[in-house]
Amino acid sequence: MIASALLLLPDFLLIALGAALRRVRAFDPPFWRGLERFVYFVLFPALLFRSLATATMSLADASRLIVAGLSFTAAGMVLSALARPLLGLPRPTFAACFQCAFRFNTYIALAAASRLGGAAAVAAISLMIGVLVPVVNVAAVAMLAPRRGGGVWLAIARNPLVIACMAGLAWNAAAIPLPGVLAKILELLAGAALPLGLVAVGAGLEFVPGTLPLRAIVWWNAVKLAALPAIALALASLLQLSPLERQMAVLLAAVPTAPSSYILAMHMTGMGAPVALLISTGTLLAIVTLPLWLALIG
Repeated sequence: MIASALLLLPDFLLIALGAALRRVRAFDPPFWRGLERFVYFVLFPALLFRSLATATMSLADASRLIVAGLSFTAAGMVLSALARPLLGLPRPTFAACFQCAFRFNTYIALAAASRLGGAAAVAAISLMIGVLVPVVNVAAVAMLAPRRGGGVWLAIARNPLVIACMAGLAWNAAAIPLPGVLAKILELLAGAALPLGLVAVGAGLEFVPGTLPLRAIVWWNAVKLAALPAIALALASLLQLSPLERQMAVLLAAVPTAPSSYILAMHMTGMGAPVALLISTGTLLAIVTLPLWLALIG
C-alpha cells in the first residue's frame, strides 16, 4: 500500500498543484480553459497516437484484455442505471451523472501505467482506451440526448481521442515506421501531455454543496472506485490475463471518472454542477483507493 502510494505520489501532487494554482488565482479562468483544450485536442491525441502507432502488442494480442475492459464497462453501466430507481433522482440529474460510473480519467490512468510498467504498460492501456473511448462516449451521449440519433455518431467521429486512437491503430497495422522528425515531435508532445493533464485535472476540481444528495455521491463513487475494479480483478482471473494485463485492467477500472464528463453534461443539458461534484469527490477518494487496488494486484 505504502509503496503504491509513493509510486503515485508525484501524480497526485501535480493534481494538488493545479488545484492550488487555481485557488490562489495565479492564472485567470481563460488560461485554464485554454490549457484544458490544448491538452485534450493536441497533447493527449499525440500521446495516444504515438503509443498505439509504435505498440508491439496488437488488438489480437490484447483480445482478452479488451474483453475484460468491455465487460467491466458494461457492468458499470448497469450499476449506474440502478441509481435511477434506487435513489429517485430527477431524470436530468440522473442522465448527467450516469456517465460517472464507467468513464475513466485517462490522464491519471496513463500516468500511473507509465510508472507501473513503462512503454509496455502504456501501450496495453492505450489499446483499451482506444476501444473504450467510443463505447463510453456513445453511452454517455445517448443517455443525455436520446433523441439526437445520428448526432451521437457524428460527435463520436469528431472526438480527438477517438481519431487519434483509430489513426494510431491504422498506422500500427500498416507497419510503417514513424519518420524521425515526426517521431521526435510526437515524443515531445507526449512528454508534456501527462504532467499538464494532471495539473488541469487539479484546476478543474470543484465542490458545490447541495447539488447532489449524499446517497448519490456515495453510490456513484462506490461503483466507480470499488465495484468496477473488483469486477475487473475477477475478470482478470477468469480470463487468465498476464500480470501486466491484470494491472492495466484493474488500473483503468479503478481511476476516477473523466473530467470531460463535466464538459459533456454542460454542453448537452447544462447539468454540470452534480457531475463536477462527483469528479472532485472521486478524485480525492482515489488518492486512497487507487494505491489500495494497485497494492492488492501487485
